[in-house]
Amino acid sequence: MVSSPHEAMHRIFQEYPDLFSRLSEVLGVRFAPPTSVTILPTDVTETRPLERRLDTLLRLETKDDEPLLLAVEAQGKKDPAKPASWAYYASYLLTKYRLQPMLLVVCQDRATAEWAAREVRFGPRQWPVLTLRPLVAGPHNMPVITDPAEVRKDLAVATLSAITHATHPKVEAILKAMTHVLRDTPTALVNPIVELIAQGMGQHPAAEQWRKLVAVDLSFYKSYISEEIRDEGRAEGRAEDILDAFEVRGIDVPAAVRERITTCHDLETLRRWHRQAVVAASAEEIFTDE
Repeated sequence: MVSSPHEAMHRIFQEYPDLFSRLSEVLGVRFAPPTSVTILPTDVTETRPLERRLDTLLRLETKDDEPLLLAVEAQGKKDPAKPASWAYYASYLLTKYRLQPMLLVVCQDRATAEWAAREVRFGPRQWPVLTLRPLVAGPHNMPVITDPAEVRKDLAVATLSAITHATHPKVEAILKAMTHVLRDTPTALVNPIVELIAQGMGQHPAAEQWRKLVAVDLSFYKSYISEEIRDEGRAEGRAEDILDAFEVRGIDVPAAVRERITTCHDLETLRRWHRQAVVAASAEEIFTDE
């Protein structure tokens, strides 16, 4: 499993290419729903010495307006060099495709989101030659969705909202609302949502909450990530059984042994160690056959 909020914050637009028009309404800007969407190459390199690459690039066709180029950038922290790169991307895309570019920046923390949303001017103070105005989605303006009825209205927007609120105090209620709706959602739709949220939670404490919710609330659901989550849950239980066996028998468990047991995720290995823990004279002895 890839544990990368950065991936989730832009890959969701590849999974749900028509998401932008609905998201734009949430952010207070009106873009017509696309009639078709094309995922374009993200390489915006002009010369070999310096490689430049967008996170996600989409061509959105609409019924009445001209096609729109949507560049999606996931931003994890403030980076003084990024505004210049974003301005380069916009001018490059306009030159290459002869279509108007739009930049959407997705963030998980409020400070980064508010920094990214600033209007940046390039050129002399007396006469700026270029102004950059990204549209930003983040915890400062994305809705906190804890009502399953609201989740059901638009699963893609709710998924992005959950990802941007990975550190919100109500994140458990947000994730619980998601699994409540996913219980009666077709499996084909469940799969990308479960994986995107798992990526989006990254190393935040909410990642473990999501894993437990998927294992319990979506016990029927089968995919590589759900099976991985459940295997890890079973592995934790096996590790606790081994340590309990030592505790009942009054056998001391050194820190190194404890760490090896609790970080092992192979169920067969843990099962073998558990059988040996019942008879071993010391904690280290359960590893003697390896």
